[in-house]
Amino acid sequence: MLPYNIVTIFSFGNVSLIADLKLGLICKYFFTNGRELSMVMQCKSAIATLATVNLQKLTTFYSQMLGQTPQKHIPNVYAEFQLPGLQLGIFQYKHQNAAEFAAASGKMSLCLEVVDLTDAIACMANLGYPPPGEISTASHGQEIYAYDPDGNRLILHQSS
Repeated sequence: MLPYNIVTIFSFGNVSLIADLKLGLICKYFFTNGRELSMVMQCKSAIATLATVNLQKLTTFYSQMLGQTPQKHIPNVYAEFQLPGLQLGIFQYKHQNAAEFAAASGKMSLCLEVVDLTDAIACMANLGYPPPGEISTASHGQEIYAYDPDGNRLILHQSS
């Protein structure tokens, strides 16, 4: 029997994602018979991070695009922006780790829901990074792909 402040958020097959109403979300999985799996991780928050060789350039780009300065900033090391529902971190990787980051490309996108897609496109063009394609219609609204100075894909999305 689960404690009274634990609720099931999602179940699929014999695994369930549960949450603790007192502590916030817990990334904890159980078999449906209540037997706990061995891996347990408690999550307090989530930060999406981008690795870069040029922190100053990327920090300047995101500062201008988002209209804010980083909430946390350690020159040549780390910058962090607070977005609605997400913290975006940017770190400058160390040269001894360059091979690890050189191999990574295009596997993740930062999707930003914007108030006005036309204004967002104009902002990107003004920053010197106009989206290369056309606006497409998806099941959730309109979107266009753009790219930051390091080539990270940004999906600019406006709900329908």
